Amino acid sequence: MQINNGWLCPASEVPSPNIDTRPDVADISLLVIHNISLPPNQFGGGYISQFFTNCLDPQADAYFAQICELKVSAHLLIDRLGNITQFAPFTARAWHAGASQFDSRENCNDFSIGIEMEGADDIAYTDSQYEVLASVTKMICAEYPLITQDRIVGHSHIAPGRKTDPGEAFDWARYKKTLD
Repeated sequence: MQINNGWLCPASEVPSPNIDTRPDVADISLLVIHNISLPPNQFGGGYISQFFTNCLDPQADAYFAQICELKVSAHLLIDRLGNITQFAPFTARAWHAGASQFDSRENCNDFSIGIEMEGADDIAYTDSQYEVLASVTKMICAEYPLITQDRIVGHSHIAPGRKTDPGEAFDWARYKKTLD
């Protein structure tokens, strides 16, 4: 694995229109772990890529009608099999954190990288996902050394009360142990 111009190789590239310019690329200093499943608690189907590229069919599922107008993205998605899709170069600001705060700083999108794990708060993540997440995290931390272990958080940590992901099913101890 390697990072070239903000793109992780060999991730599949599916560029999202829901990105913009970071205020300062040299300030990338936070890694945020999320979860997503579309429809909720269901996996596969390509709906996450459709959602992040504004192509989600609101008639394909009742839940999609509620969210299809949202403009969101993440840098990476790690699916249940461990496949990686990249929607935004790390050098761009993806729209994954929303209203957020870390270490007295607001607008975490400005200085963070967002990784979505295909999953749900209360459904165990796969071994493949943990293995790939560990490898990707090490690569990102090597490329962006301001991201240290204490600056790897869940969405719930930067938006408490508003977000719960990656949820209680995410094994933080297992993940952090792989980073030592």
